[in-house]
Amino acid sequence: MKKPAVIGKNVRKLDALEKAMGTATFTTDISLPGMLYGKVLRSPYPHAKIINIDTGKAEKLPGVEAVVCYKNTPRVKFNTSATSTFTIPPLEPVEDQYIFDSVVRYVGDEVAAVAAVSEKIAEQALKLIEVEYEELPAVFDPLEAMEPGAPDLHGPCRAGKNIPGEKIHLELGDIEKGFAEADEIFEHTFKLPVQKQAQMETQAAVAQVTADGRVTVWSTTQTPHPSRRIIATIFGLPYSKVRVLNPPYIGGGFGVRIGLSAKAEPIAVALAMQAKKPVKVVYSRREDFIASDTRHSGYVTVKTGVKKDGTFTARQMEGILNAGAYCSWSAETPGVLGAMGLSVYRCPNQMYDGHSVYTNTTPAGAMRGFGNPQAMFAIESQIDIIAEKLGIDPLEIRLKNIMQPGDKWVLPYPCRSSGLAECIKKGAAAINWQRRGKFDKTGTKRRGLGVGIGTHVSNAWPFCGDYSNAYVTIQQDGSAHLAAGVPDMGTGTVTTLAQITAEVLGISYEKIGVTFADTESTPFEIGSHASRTCYASGMAVVAAARDAKKQILDYAAEMLEVEAGDLDIENDTVVSTSNPEIKAPLSEVAVQAHLKGRQFIGVGKIIPENAPPWLAHFAEVEVDTETGQVKILKMVAAHDVGKAIHPQIVEGQLHGGLAQGIGYALGEEIKYNDKGRQLNDGFHKYMLPTAVDIPELKAIIVEAEEPSHPYGVKGVGETGLVATAPAIANAIYNAIGVRFFELPITAEKVYRALKE
Repeated sequence: MKKPAVIGKNVRKLDALEKAMGTATFTTDISLPGMLYGKVLRSPYPHAKIINIDTGKAEKLPGVEAVVCYKNTPRVKFNTSATSTFTIPPLEPVEDQYIFDSVVRYVGDEVAAVAAVSEKIAEQALKLIEVEYEELPAVFDPLEAMEPGAPDLHGPCRAGKNIPGEKIHLELGDIEKGFAEADEIFEHTFKLPVQKQAQMETQAAVAQVTADGRVTVWSTTQTPHPSRRIIATIFGLPYSKVRVLNPPYIGGGFGVRIGLSAKAEPIAVALAMQAKKPVKVVYSRREDFIASDTRHSGYVTVKTGVKKDGTFTARQMEGILNAGAYCSWSAETPGVLGAMGLSVYRCPNQMYDGHSVYTNTTPAGAMRGFGNPQAMFAIESQIDIIAEKLGIDPLEIRLKNIMQPGDKWVLPYPCRSSGLAECIKKGAAAINWQRRGKFDKTGTKRRGLGVGIGTHVSNAWPFCGDYSNAYVTIQQDGSAHLAAGVPDMGTGTVTTLAQITAEVLGISYEKIGVTFADTESTPFEIGSHASRTCYASGMAVVAAARDAKKQILDYAAEMLEVEAGDLDIENDTVVSTSNPEIKAPLSEVAVQAHLKGRQFIGVGKIIPENAPPWLAHFAEVEVDTETGQVKILKMVAAHDVGKAIHPQIVEGQLHGGLAQGIGYALGEEIKYNDKGRQLNDGFHKYMLPTAVDIPELKAIIVEAEEPSHPYGVKGVGETGLVATAPAIANAIYNAIGVRFFELPITAEKVYRALKE
């Protein structure tokens, strides 16, 4: 087997220079001739009917060129999330939104929008729109929203009161038999907060409509191709007349843009159609906080049966999540919560029931981890409770029960590989686990160690209809051009896919050009989400590069008068594997083929499989018993990522995930007052961890061989925060002996718990 030339190497990232120099282009940088600026009027009420809306004064303001509301925009229902474009029958997508509606369902819901020659004039115009509201009853908690007396936010729902989509039920074995066999049964309910993605670039879109009706949208979407379909459907256009692209970069995503960028795209298009000029809509930070998707809050209950020796006999889970005002990803997230939660440990009898519930709060959608962090905070906290009661070391009980390759589980794809045991052992060594239980407990500052483990996905399939395509074209000088529809939102997509292309073709990494995230110049690609880009899109790139390589070698065989099976490409040269004297520079082969009318174009069309990455997180904390302040001293993240194509990119993803997990554990939360207004609506009010809050971070890469991918790759984009919060919570308990069943674990909560 050939030694990898570029895979596994920390090559220079293709986007490094322009991002370092500040020349990289994002949606907020786009400026077109004659461009107008769009602003949105938002509801001040959590639930109300619009009795009357008068836009006349706004339309007459000099500089205003378009005003839109529910009266003059398409009455086509849609879902801002990409899920509506790939829901597999017999399931039906939940489409419950219009661009604007006559009913508003949360504070921040869209009422109207204007386009003007300047942002200042657009903002003045919003103040001139007169709206008469009839306030309606509102509900903010998912448990209360299911009560008979709660308002029906979207009319009757198939699955029950205010429940979007279907109820999720997963079952394995005989749950009653499992609990009957248990020596001990543990049951706990955990409460999860609203977390915000807090990506650097807010939601944004620029729309241009040509005289013949073609639409171009530059936006922050993570899924250009599915977003094109949503936009085309809303406006009744052929998909071929709509172009969606990134420009080319996205200033962070973390799941908040899988589909539309909130409603920035359709609002920009509606304004551009009316004004007949390009329109740019950029959300303020406050708008981004109150009017774009969040992580789901809610409740997770875990009931576990266990033998005295620590063997699990049964696990039953329930997840009730807060969907907010519209469905977005709320039909899918509860399923991932249950599926991931039940797939970490070997347990013969398992059951999960879960669903989301509409409330009059900001819609919840996709955020890094997609239901998994909610599941693992509950499960991993309870594992430590069980271990303590049984007198077993937390590592021992985990190693005893973790899933093994070939084990039966609830997921509809097999577990073919796992480096989880290695992750646990290497992580424990790095955190110096043997110190646990030996810290001095006499002072005001107490130290503790905690652990949390987990798994995730490398692809959305089989939870949705998922496939990937790619083109690889060999240029006349022997360089190669890759066309792939996935965005790069800071995850290194362009670099890793270029590495894969170079590796397959046997040419220099520097000779790979990449076009990405543009529906007009790339084949269909479902997009960047579900930790799938390197794994799933990488498979399509491998297939396309192999196709191109076969065409090269078939032609070179004619040219060199040898068998194609005797040829390979190494270091930009076509070489004979049996006779080193027979060779030709790829540039020569390519130009000769060009002169004879031959073009090497490889096409990759694949339905990707799935592979579970595995992780073990360790935290060392110090708790000040006088103030309740929690200081994290060190975090260790040991991850089985399959093969690390670019180790530095992998480490960067893990560090970023740990930082978000620290925020989820200790400070981040959007709260609401009794009027449904968001109390945390910007960076100045939302407790994001800053540089001074980030401790020493150690990422450990474990490479278990994964047979489902040509290069053994697994997903890594989301895994960094799956088990961070429970590792921290378990460390806090180890330090002060107080168990927290609700996130975030703020200094105030710790202080009060210690006083009580």
